[in-house]
Amino acid sequence: MSRKKAREIALHLIFEMGFSNFEPEEKLADRLDESIMASISGDIALYAGKLTEGQTAYIMAVVKGVAACKDELDRTIEQYSRGWKLNRLSRITIAILRLALFEMRTMEDVPVGVAINEAVELAKEYDSEEAASFINGILGSVARAETGETVELKADESAE
Repeated sequence: MSRKKAREIALHLIFEMGFSNFEPEEKLADRLDESIMASISGDIALYAGKLTEGQTAYIMAVVKGVAACKDELDRTIEQYSRGWKLNRLSRITIAILRLALFEMRTMEDVPVGVAINEAVELAKEYDSEEAASFINGILGSVARAETGETVELKADESAE
């Protein structure tokens, strides 16, 4: 399983945060348990196979980090959404933006362009082309404002 798949599992957990009070330690221990993952794998192929230590560490860092920074991430989303309040965005769009913003700001081994590209790809898979464009615009604006750089994405650029 690649980083891409670990990112997708992290997205599922971040999405779940939007529905209930989320205690990261409890949920992560439960959701990443090998037997739980095996039981889910029959319905969702993404969960098939054992996670490596690196994948588990990545998922835990991202999910815990997003939970800890949720309010700050949400303020950034609203700031760059220009006229769109958080409650007007779909929960999956919010989850994707939270994940990508956290990666862009704190995950040193994930280049900003990769975080944006992966977020756009997740939006295409779980949301819509329109949501993917919206997410790309917000993340691109954040990247320009926070790094002063224009992020150029290539069609084949992704993190493994």
